Amino acid sequence: MTSDTTARPFVLIIHEVEDYPAWKAVFDGAAGMRKAAGELSFQVLNFAGEPNRIVHFSRWRSLDGARRFFESPELIEIRRQAGVRAPEFVYLDELDRGDL
Repeated sequence: MTSDTTARPFVLIIHEVEDYPAWKAVFDGAAGMRKAAGELSFQVLNFAGEPNRIVHFSRWRSLDGARRFFESPELIEIRRQAGVRAPEFVYLDELDRGDL
């Protein structure tokens, strides 16, 4: 369980990509932009057996900063160049965490 009551903002993005290695190169190239916008950490996962169905799960300084970043015209164009189709964004506040 967490020891403090500070809400930690997270973003969950689920999307299809045309080609994972091509998408990953663009994703890695945008690391500096993501950090400057307030991304603190991330995980990239895929659906089992579906290598081009990607989940990007990340922790942010603020949900407002994350929304501004993901909805910016610049990032919309980067997603297009990376072959992203139909992204679904879920903005989350962490309530609890633990290891068992």
